[in-house]
Amino acid sequence: MIRLLIKLFTDGEADTARLRTRCGVLSGSVGIVLNILLFILKMIAGSMTGSIAVKADAFNNLSDAAASFVNVFGFKLAGRPADDEHPFGHGRLEYICAMIVTFLIFFMGYELASSSFFKIVNPEPVTFSLPSAAILAATILGKLWLALFNRRLGKKIDSPAISAAAADSVGDMAATAATLVSLILSRYTELPLDGVFGLGVAVFIFVAGVKIFKSASSPLLGQPPQKETVEKLQNKILAYDGIIGVHDLMVHNYGPGQLFGSAHAEVPSTGNIMEMHDTIDLIEQEIKREFGMMFVIHLDPITVDDEHIDGLREKTLEIIRSIDEELLIHDFRVVEGVTHTNLIFDLVTPHKYKYKPSELVRMVEDGLAGLDKTYYAVITVEESYV
Repeated sequence: MIRLLIKLFTDGEADTARLRTRCGVLSGSVGIVLNILLFILKMIAGSMTGSIAVKADAFNNLSDAAASFVNVFGFKLAGRPADDEHPFGHGRLEYICAMIVTFLIFFMGYELASSSFFKIVNPEPVTFSLPSAAILAATILGKLWLALFNRRLGKKIDSPAISAAAADSVGDMAATAATLVSLILSRYTELPLDGVFGLGVAVFIFVAGVKIFKSASSPLLGQPPQKETVEKLQNKILAYDGIIGVHDLMVHNYGPGQLFGSAHAEVPSTGNIMEMHDTIDLIEQEIKREFGMMFVIHLDPITVDDEHIDGLREKTLEIIRSIDEELLIHDFRVVEGVTHTNLIFDLVTPHKYKYKPSELVRMVEDGLAGLDKTYYAVITVEESYV
């Protein structure tokens, strides 16, 4: 059923942007219909039993339906092409809509926690009903189907919003299972388990909201690309003749499928500029085709096959590695004068590094002075973006 539904609505669409919109609208539409149906069934079960936990679980499904509606709206807007005001497209609207969903989830969780606490303080009898228990069991199966459906659809287009909906469905299954247990136990005890389990459902809702908020806010703030992607990009660039180093790699995410990147490629200073430019153009086109990423490469000419400069580079690198193996250098140049020699280079550190830039520069300067007091270090300290 899942495979047939996805194939019916998404197969045959070659355009990536339109495919993404179709999948998002399909996920949201199915979520709206199924969650409204589950809301109605659970409200019937809640009315039959008088259980606040069952009714709260029903309103949780209603909030899921609202979230699905927001996702449909978000995918429709995110699929709009770039315009004069938004030259990088509207893809980030998918993340914004996911954050709106989290506020709906938090509000529903707060309302549920409040009503459940009131039910603990002022307990009311809960009537066990076999039909209501059967309804809850059926809704668990419904949420299991929706979780599997969204998981497959989310993987198809690598969508954090749809994958978050799948994770939310798994949380809903656990919450409904807890509600069913409280309903069954109400036959054997007069303890206010209904309110206690209602609080448990509220916790599940809050946890789901936090997870969705994190998955949506992180790309909006700007997160680094995956390590695997960085390695593939570096290997791709270094595979071409004439490229001897890569640094300052950056990847910017303007929404799913809207990636822009840049890097500096080190080339021999003695190379033919026209040939190197042609190679760079070829690499940029290959990256666009293979990674779906608009990419710009800056040429950095460096001196090669010079024993003196190569030796100084190696000695400098040994000093830096003695401080920390994670440190990297690039754009190494040597400017020799009458009284001293300037060693000019960029020093790359990880984020939240243990040493301040001034401390790190002083340590490198001391190491170079130990080699030769006429060596002066001109260092630019920068953080890695990957």
